[in-house]
Amino acid sequence: MNLGDLGAEVIKVERPGAGDDTRAWGPPFAGTESVYFLSVNRNKKSIAINMKDSKGAKLIRELAAVSDVFVENYVPGKLAEIGLGYEDIQKIAPHIVYCSITGYGQTGPMVQRGGYDSIAAAVAGLMHITGHEDGEPVRAGVAMTDLATGLYTYGAIMAGLLQRYKTGKGLHIDCNLLSSQVACLTHVAANYLNCKIEGKRWGTAHGSIVPYQAFKTKDGYIVVGAGNDQQFVTVCKILNLPEVSKDSRYKTNTLRVENRKELIDILSTRFSEKATIEWLQLFEGSGVPYGPINNMQQVFSDPQVLHNGLVMKMDHPTAGRIAVPGPGVRYSEFAMSHPKPPPLVGQHTVEILKGTLGYEDDAIEELLRTGAVAQHEVR
Repeated sequence: MNLGDLGAEVIKVERPGAGDDTRAWGPPFAGTESVYFLSVNRNKKSIAINMKDSKGAKLIRELAAVSDVFVENYVPGKLAEIGLGYEDIQKIAPHIVYCSITGYGQTGPMVQRGGYDSIAAAVAGLMHITGHEDGEPVRAGVAMTDLATGLYTYGAIMAGLLQRYKTGKGLHIDCNLLSSQVACLTHVAANYLNCKIEGKRWGTAHGSIVPYQAFKTKDGYIVVGAGNDQQFVTVCKILNLPEVSKDSRYKTNTLRVENRKELIDILSTRFSEKATIEWLQLFEGSGVPYGPINNMQQVFSDPQVLHNGLVMKMDHPTAGRIAVPGPGVRYSEFAMSHPKPPPLVGQHTVEILKGTLGYEDDAIEELLRTGAVAQHEVR
């Protein structure tokens, strides 16, 4: 999607009929379309190809020959069985940036396992450190491991294209859920690797910074973070607790971490005395990072979200007018491409065969007749 936002022509290869598995992920549905699928498939054309048919595999090789990037997410070795592995594609398209996205990598003891976000998040330790301090492991509200892998892949593809620009040669990129999530363990991993401190769940709090968490108010929650000693003094001033900022137990962050429970009890009691909006007004302009915990309605009516233009609207051929969150980046010298709606299965099959590969009508009819490809007719 991000490459498409930047103007790339993205062709999604799907199996005829059901297409991508996420097309069935619901409810909710917009008409007959999975909203989950709609949320992550803008700016793509769809060609429906039966890869088990030799003519279908041949079409994919022909597409690779005229493409810059080839992205696949099969268990290692599966595509090589039908002549679509990296070595196969490299022979006919030495310029190709071939990117494999898997659960665990291209080699090693776990490569034949399928990979889903939640399983990788569990294996890679994210679930172990997510949830209430004394509670059960918790899955993040969105597929953070999938998203991190996609963003790593996006950067890797751009690096691959730059490498090709310099050398004239393509390359194989290995992106996988496990490696992406382990890389994202950052300071929690470093705590273990360097100090043998085991990761733990902190709820909304932070293991190394105090205060840095959600506090319950009279009618909701506010999240406050004091990343340095001056900010902590400011927090105490706003809460009208000057004696706390002067207490020797809380003079530095290290001391505040050591005396976390006593300090958080004091702050929590004070935060519970006012409504969230009152605290938001008191913290405004203080220089201390703070904010409410918003639900979706509040997020998409937030003045800054509206100002940043984060919602993309499109007209889908069957779902009608749809809206999805767009990319979180803006560029000074150019605007993002106007978003194109997610495709129906095989919506662009004939268009791609004719316009990209130069097939004549009779050859296309034969491919359709034999089931090597399928075209979705938009009514």
